[in-house]
Amino acid sequence: METSVPGGLRIGALSKRAGVSEHVLRAWESRYGLLSPMRSSGGFRLYSDADVRRVQRMCAYLAEGLSAAEAARAVLAEPAAPPDPVVVRMAEANGAASLRAALDLLDERAAHVVLDQLFGALTIEAVIRDVLIPYLHELGERWNRGEVTVGQEHFASNVIRSRLASLSPGWGGGRGPRVLLACPPGELHDIALLSFGLVLRRSGWRVVFLGADSPTGDIQRMVDALGPDLVMLAASDASRFDAIRPELVRLAQGRSVALAGRGASAELAAAVGAQYVDDDPVTAAQRLEESR
Repeated sequence: METSVPGGLRIGALSKRAGVSEHVLRAWESRYGLLSPMRSSGGFRLYSDADVRRVQRMCAYLAEGLSAAEAARAVLAEPAAPPDPVVVRMAEANGAASLRAALDLLDERAAHVVLDQLFGALTIEAVIRDVLIPYLHELGERWNRGEVTVGQEHFASNVIRSRLASLSPGWGGGRGPRVLLACPPGELHDIALLSFGLVLRRSGWRVVFLGADSPTGDIQRMVDALGPDLVMLAASDASRFDAIRPELVRLAQGRSVALAGRGASAELAAAVGAQYVDDDPVTAAQRLEESR
């Protein structure tokens, strides 16, 4: 039986509260990205009060005669209610410290409990921008100083990546603009790119995620087949882009290509005919949506 649980609502409870069937809720989530569930430590989708409000607003737009796709776009375009800044600062500070402690101890269950709490208290954008990305940067610096092992770094990155990936089912559906996301050959770090896609999906974009270590030939074939509105490539090392400069030039001919990550630069982007993105993934996605 679906019930409400600490940190969020199971889909049955959301259905009862919003007055919409579970089947329809799942369809709105997979097709339009209307809902943004987090995952409990047991793997269950948990929905927030913000999800309840989005379903209610969706129903209101449908009652006005909009199609489901139009209603979903309208809901996703509405500004979110600003959270209490004191609550946000406390959640970020406490959550970051607790997450670091759990991951340092290789305690996956404790880490997911902390992530449950963070996603229950903050928006996905705030968790990514203000907790996860700073934590990962700090983790990299600690690894360089020899304060954490390769095993600890891989464990932490995999826990965070798996949690973010769990938020992205059905993110290629809908009718919004399409973005193709990939890392060049040899680039194994794709969490920032995954984060970028999640934020865009919440604005109605359709996401084709190729992820880490994507062969340039495969990227080109996918682009030719799908004709995405934007191709975003990200790398943490400039050598990954330098190794495929001719391919980047061909890819950028006649289409919008953006380069991001520490391996990208304004000079490289200009040389190959691409855009340079130097913002964090959340800000980059929000600015892209605002420019549409």
